[in-house]
Amino acid sequence: MPPRHPPSNARPGRSRDERKSRTRRALLDAALEQMRGEHGFSDLSLREVAKSAGVVPAAFYRHFPSMEALGMVLVDESFATLRQTMRNLRTTRLPTKHVVRKSVETFLGYVQEHELHFRFIAKERYGGSTPIRMAIRQEVRLFTSELATDLARTPGTGKVSSGDLRLIAGLIVQTVSLATELVLDTDPGDLDAITQIVDDTDRQLRIVLAGASVWKSEGE
Repeated sequence: MPPRHPPSNARPGRSRDERKSRTRRALLDAALEQMRGEHGFSDLSLREVAKSAGVVPAAFYRHFPSMEALGMVLVDESFATLRQTMRNLRTTRLPTKHVVRKSVETFLGYVQEHELHFRFIAKERYGGSTPIRMAIRQEVRLFTSELATDLARTPGTGKVSSGDLRLIAGLIVQTVSLATELVLDTDPGDLDAITQIVDDTDRQLRIVLAGASVWKSEGE
């Protein structure tokens, strides 16, 4: 009987890549799960993360050179899709009032869907590893800068300097950051409480934008 050969369309390399991708994902998810409670990222053990992911510690290094490198990937994951989601939303043609409301609902909905990522960000933003903290700050600065650029295109901000627009964007980001913490501390099944957070955040942001529309920067 002639030896069997794999079908011509078989791609063993692809299976290896898929296994590698699954293991990498398992390590990231294991780290997030271990931070579900009170643990911060700096409290995590490489050995425990590997064990939780179902691999031996030596296998960890096939995917990440260090725990810090894994943390940097989590930072990127936490912001990458969110930035694109908010960019897409900001291109919609709706009255400002409705854009604010929709933006708040979209953002906080994203927070709920990616709870563990945002718990990680909330814990590491002001403590833990310096490189991870700095990476989070850079992402927040990028988010703020993009928002300031959008505000410059908003009717009524023609007399606001670029520096003041960045300050206004910073106020918006701080307001949303507080709302994020409130959502993370609220039972997701408590719809009344979630709705109240959305309502309050919506009103706070519209107050900020109303002030921005009549603000005149020095020298303007």
